[in-house]
Amino acid sequence: MSTQWRRQTLVAVLLIVITIVAGGVAAAQDRDFTPVTDAMLQDPDPADWLNWRRTLDGWGYSPLDQINTDNVHQLQLVWAWQLGPGANQTTPLVHDGVMYIANPQNIVQAVDAVTGDRLWQYTREFETEEDGIISRRSRSIAIYGDKIYLNTSDAHIVALDARTGEVAFDHTVADRALGYRYTSGPIVVNGNIVAGMSGCERFKEDVCFISAHDAETGAEVWRTSTIARPGEPGGDSWGDLPLQYRAGADSWIPGSYDPTTNLTYWSTSQAKPWARLTRGTDGDALYSNSVLALNPETGELEWYYQFVPGETHDLDDVFESVLIDHARRRSLFKMGKMGILWEIDRTTGAFVAAHDLGYQTLIDVDPDTGQVTYRPGTIPQPGVELEFCPDFLGIRNWPASAYHPETQALYIPIHPTCVKGMFTEIEKELHAPYYTNSGWLSRGTTAHPDSPDHRGHLVAMDINSGEILWRHSMTTRPRSAALTTGGGLVVGADTDRHLYFHDAATGDILFQTRLPGSVQGFPMTYAVGGRQYVAVPVGGNRSNAVYVFALPEQPVRR
Repeated sequence: MSTQWRRQTLVAVLLIVITIVAGGVAAAQDRDFTPVTDAMLQDPDPADWLNWRRTLDGWGYSPLDQINTDNVHQLQLVWAWQLGPGANQTTPLVHDGVMYIANPQNIVQAVDAVTGDRLWQYTREFETEEDGIISRRSRSIAIYGDKIYLNTSDAHIVALDARTGEVAFDHTVADRALGYRYTSGPIVVNGNIVAGMSGCERFKEDVCFISAHDAETGAEVWRTSTIARPGEPGGDSWGDLPLQYRAGADSWIPGSYDPTTNLTYWSTSQAKPWARLTRGTDGDALYSNSVLALNPETGELEWYYQFVPGETHDLDDVFESVLIDHARRRSLFKMGKMGILWEIDRTTGAFVAAHDLGYQTLIDVDPDTGQVTYRPGTIPQPGVELEFCPDFLGIRNWPASAYHPETQALYIPIHPTCVKGMFTEIEKELHAPYYTNSGWLSRGTTAHPDSPDHRGHLVAMDINSGEILWRHSMTTRPRSAALTTGGGLVVGADTDRHLYFHDAATGDILFQTRLPGSVQGFPMTYAVGGRQYVAVPVGGNRSNAVYVFALPEQPVRR
């Protein structure tokens, strides 16, 4: 296998060199293009990957089964494409045999999904050197009609012609000078581009929000604040803090959508500053650390569920919402940084269940009501050093879980750690830099007792019982989302550059290889001309690339 991998690596390097040399002026696609409809987004062709998690229910699952448990060991590298430098956490999309890739630095490229040949490129031009401080990661993009939609790090929504890469519109959503930015792409629901805003850690005159925009023009259709304003419902949950000192509740992970309820579900980050003593209130701080069920036509809040009211340790539940019809109920599953799998009725917002992985040391959850109680001595106090688990990066973070309908399990990348540190009170200052308002006086990550060597894991968790079905230990933290397929496979990776294909039922490793860089994004799979491919984004800085694998075109004789 090592000889095979060395050969594949040489091919990859050559392919990357070729793509660099061949790159020049972008050319239009000389091929048929089928406009993407709402019906296609809600029930995509198995050959395509049209959404961040393929489907709007957030599963991260593809029914493709050409690559399966019997033949996955035959996978070969077929092409590679180098991406721009920077934080690479991308999700490629594929439609009609074309792959659309969001690069770091707000670059979008279209490449032939069979050969890796570039078709066109869009590069965001930033106006000032000040933009260098802005995070320029793009975790995802969206496709609808004949356009590709990019949320930019300077708080614009840009629509690109999917055939040529030409700009169809460039709409300013918020003022980048106030810190507003996008780090993830939108979803498209019934002709509206719905996007969650980030950059709300600073104190400023306004707050974070989720907004919808007309897919043809970019014009704003509605805007819903993610922080309750003074005098409005929930406004007293921030005590008497004026609006400019109500920070956080960013919505920096894409939402989900259910056409049966006609609701779109968006999650919010923790309130900021993180600790209650630093915020200056011990209230619930609505609508931080919550999932919001919104009417996609009006933005009206139909219901919300706050996971840990008044969260005070930087351990939020902002990540993907997975929509599963379960036990004759329309459920929403969510796991945040504490490693608790929440099940919520997605029609009503009622609590159903909470399954704790068992790594956190801060809270207890009533199994009947979902009420959260902090354990004694865990709420930060001025000048008191605390040690608790997990650390501020959480048991898990942005690398998304994936659901498999046959096993009825979620596959979740996790990394158990703890933290020791001290919070302090702060002087509130408008427009101060992020960490000025964090409230941490000092902090440092420590090893978790259940993972003394800082290993990460990929766990299979039964959604019915919360039981861990299997656990794969890695030498390092995972920074790759999970992917599940109809071939009975789960794809995972670690930062030690290993890519794994597991049997979804047993966890057995059926194929593994080591890449030139670690997988740092969202693996996906697609098919063109009857051949299935698996694409994985790798890198983290200057080694950024997409590697694409497939079975040999001619069966391998054994």
